[in-house]
Parts: sequence; C-alpha cells; structure tokens
Amino acid sequence: MFRQIEKLLFLLPPEVSHNLAITSLKTLGAMPGPIKPILGAKKKVMGLDFQNCLGLAAGFDKDAQAVEGLARLGFGFIEVGTVTPRPQPGNSKPRLFRYPDHEAVINRMGFNNLGMDAMVKKLNGVRERDKLMGTIVGVNIGKNKDTPIEKAVEDYVLGIERFNGLADYLTLNISSPNTPGLRSMQTGDQLEQMLDTAKNAQSRQKKYVPLVVKVAPDLNKESAEYMCEKITEYELDGVITTNTTLDRPSNLGQNEEGGLSGLPLFQKSLEILKLFRSNLHPNCPIVGVGGISNEEKAKSFLNNGAHLIQVYTGFVYKGTKMVHNLSRI
Repeated sequence: MFRQIEKLLFLLPPEVSHNLAITSLKTLGAMPGPIKPILGAKKKVMGLDFQNCLGLAAGFDKDAQAVEGLARLGFGFIEVGTVTPRPQPGNSKPRLFRYPDHEAVINRMGFNNLGMDAMVKKLNGVRERDKLMGTIVGVNIGKNKDTPIEKAVEDYVLGIERFNGLADYLTLNISSPNTPGLRSMQTGDQLEQMLDTAKNAQSRQKKYVPLVVKVAPDLNKESAEYMCEKITEYELDGVITTNTTLDRPSNLGQNEEGGLSGLPLFQKSLEILKLFRSNLHPNCPIVGVGGISNEEKAKSFLNNGAHLIQVYTGFVYKGTKMVHNLSRI
C-alpha cells in the first residue's frame, strides 16, 4: 500500500509530494500498537543502543511530525530537524528539485521549520505515548537566518537546553549551504567558540545527551584535519559526514542553487568519511551519509569507518524497500 503511494507522489511537485508523504506517515504512526526497529546488527554507539545501523537523516521530518510513522518503517534511528529557536519560512519557492536520472535532489529550503516550541510539543507527545520500542531519536539544531553569525552559538545552546530529556542525541548543524555564513562556523575561532560553549552547555544539563557535529562534504584536507583536532580536543561525542554539496556533476543539466544530495554525492562523502576516520580516535563515532542507495554503498561506508549510516535522497527514490534491505546489514 505504502509503495503504491510512493509511486503516486512522484507525479506531484517535489515539495507537495513531500508534505503529502509526511501526512501519510503521521497516519501510519497513529495506528495502535508498539513500534520497533527492524532487528539488524545491534550496536552501542555514544552510549545508546541501536537495534540496527540505519537512520533517517535530518531534513525529511523537519518538525518531528511523523516520528512514529517513520519509526514504523523500521529505521534504527530518526533524526528530526533542522530546527531553529524561532519559526521561519525558509527560502522562496520553488526550492526543491528532483533529478531522477541522477537519483539526486537539489534543495535550498533554508531551514524552514515551525521553531523549537512546536518541536518540543511534538516530542513531548512522542515520549508520553511511549510507543517507540528501541528507536533512537536525534534532533538536528540550526541557527535562525537573522541571528548574526557572532551570536549563532546562542541558538545552538538554546537547542541543547530545550531538547534535554527529549532527544537521545543532538546534532549541531553548521554545514548547510543554504543559510548565509553558516559554514564559516566550521573553521577557526568560530568553531572553537561553538564547541567550547556547546560542551559547557551540555555539561550543565540534567541529563547527559550526546552531542555530534554535522560537517560539509566540501571541506579541504586542511579544514577537515583542523575540525578533527578540535572535535578531539573538546571531546565531542561524534560527527556526521556529510551534509549536501555545492559541487555539481558536469552532466546534471539545469543547475539550481542549493545543496546537492543523492548518488552524485556518494564518492565525495566517502572521501570525507575516510579523511575524518584517519584523523579521529578509532572509538570516536562517525555517522556516514551521502549518496547511499543500496547495500553495496552502505557497506562501503561501514567498511571505511562509519559506525552508523543515514539515508535521505536514497529513501526518496528507493522507498520503504530500501529501509528493509539496509537495516538488516
């Protein structure tokens, strides 16, 4: 039934079909009964018990509206967001573009979301219903577009405070290409200030919630090595490699602005994974994401040092069948 819906969704404009998918998943999640991940290779990562290694990357369920429906598909973990302190509409439409021949998507959404208050309410509902039997839920945090970059860390601290006890782990998104100036936080004093302040905020909370950072695939070797040095120095709990890329394959055709995800990102993301793996302590968890569309590519990430993997664009194109296949690796 759900696979038939997936085929129909591709006949509609991308953002319309996405919103309809969220609505369908909300209905799926509202069905009675407990919700369990597909049982795969169990792993303990960041002190959390994952029932399988497959997660859904941030960006799909920006406002935590369909957590239970997505969990019912079998994912080991769901990452919601990106969420900002205050609601914001994001960039003007159209802002989401499919490239089926490349199994790729370009988005310039711009952190459109309903804000932290709305997500706190949604996640409180998820926790109170207590239907999730082992699905890990992460929250991806960003800054509001109109927050000056020198004050951006305050937006992330607010997220660390607001989602304590609701999120199983938190992701600092400082690598989206669609918020002006955001990627500058991956370098120099801004990175140090971010990690220092975020770790201090983490230590002040009632519950210790693991904190990871999501990095861009467009980092050069020097910048990646610097990030690894600081991730180690500030004892971050892990890293997600990678976000979307500003690079384009030469044969893509119409080139919209925004971040490219999907199959063309695979090799670039894999190389960044290898670079981070070689410069971080072996026990520092890495979540690999970028262009994973089948078992072979998933295993490439896992065999090159990823503890866990996430999908997004591959899930859009391959649907629920891919979740069943990859979660059993």
